[in-house]
Amino acid sequence: MTRRYTIMVVPERSSRVRRFRVARATLWVGGALVVLLIAAVAVSTVMFFKVQDRLAQNRVLREENVELKTRLAVLHEQMSAVRQTVDRALRYSAKLQIITGLHDPKRHLAMGPFESRSSEGPGDGSGAVDPLVRAIGEQPHQALKLMGSNLERLAADARRAEEEMRSKEAFLRTQKVRLASTPSIWPARGWVTSGFGMRPDPYTGKSTMHTGLDIANQLGLPVVATAKGVVVSSGVTSEGYGRTVVIDHGFGIKTRFAHLSEATVRVGDRVDRGDQIGKIGNSGRSTGPHLHYEVEINGVCEDPADFILEE
Repeated sequence: MTRRYTIMVVPERSSRVRRFRVARATLWVGGALVVLLIAAVAVSTVMFFKVQDRLAQNRVLREENVELKTRLAVLHEQMSAVRQTVDRALRYSAKLQIITGLHDPKRHLAMGPFESRSSEGPGDGSGAVDPLVRAIGEQPHQALKLMGSNLERLAADARRAEEEMRSKEAFLRTQKVRLASTPSIWPARGWVTSGFGMRPDPYTGKSTMHTGLDIANQLGLPVVATAKGVVVSSGVTSEGYGRTVVIDHGFGIKTRFAHLSEATVRVGDRVDRGDQIGKIGNSGRSTGPHLHYEVEINGVCEDPADFILEE
C-alpha cells in the first residue's frame, strides 16, 4: 500500500480547511527536482561569472595586443629612420674613401660605384613584404624577436660607421691641401640627363663611351669650380666640346667644363671651390643647353658622381 501524506492549509479568515493528499514518491520526486533546480541555478551562476571574467580578460588582452602592435609599428618606423641615417653615413664614408684615395693609395683612383644597403630594409622597391612588418600584424611576440636581431645588426653597422668615420677623420686632418684640391660639389644646378658610361651617341646612335656627366638647365646659369686649382685652358676647342674651361687641381686631378656659353676665367687664374668659372651654354657638339662635366685622375676619366658629396 502506497503511503500518502496529507497537507492541510488553514486560512486566517475562513473556517474552511483545504486538504491535499500527496504520495510519498511524488514528494521525493518534487524534492529532488527542487534540489536539482537549485544546483542548476548555482552552476549557471558560477559559469556566468567565469564567462564574464574570461570576456573581461580577453578584452584586456585585445587592448594590450593593439597597443603592442602600435608600439611595434612606431619602433619599426624609428628603426627604419635610424637605418637610413646609418646607410647615409656609410655611403658618405664610401665617397670620402674614394675622394681621399683610401681605396687605392697607389693610383688614387675611384673604385666605385658604392651602393646603399637600403634594399635590406622596407621600401626597397622590390615589392616584397618586410618580415618584421608582417610579424607586427600577425605575431607581435615574434616581431619582438625580429626587432631585437635587427637592432643588433643596426648597432653593429653604427659602430662600424663610427669606426670608419673616426679613421677617416684622422686621415683627413693630415690631407687638408689635397682635400681642398679634390672635386666634391655639384658644378651646376639642374637635371642630370646623361651619366658616365656607355650610351648611344646623340648624333649617330652608335654606342659610345660618355666620359662625363651632363647637367641640363637654362642658358646663362652659373657654373662653378668644384675644387681649388689653376685654370689651364679657357676657350673654344676643336674636339666638339665648344667653349671649355679646364682646371688643374694638382695631385693628378683635372676637371673639364664644356659647352659653356661664356667662360668667366682666363688661363692662369687661381680659383677656389665654389668660384664661378662660366655659364651654362649650348656651344660645340650639343643638342641643348647643358654642362658637360668631367673628372680626370692621372689621365683617366672617372665617374664625376663619385666626386660629389652633396646629396
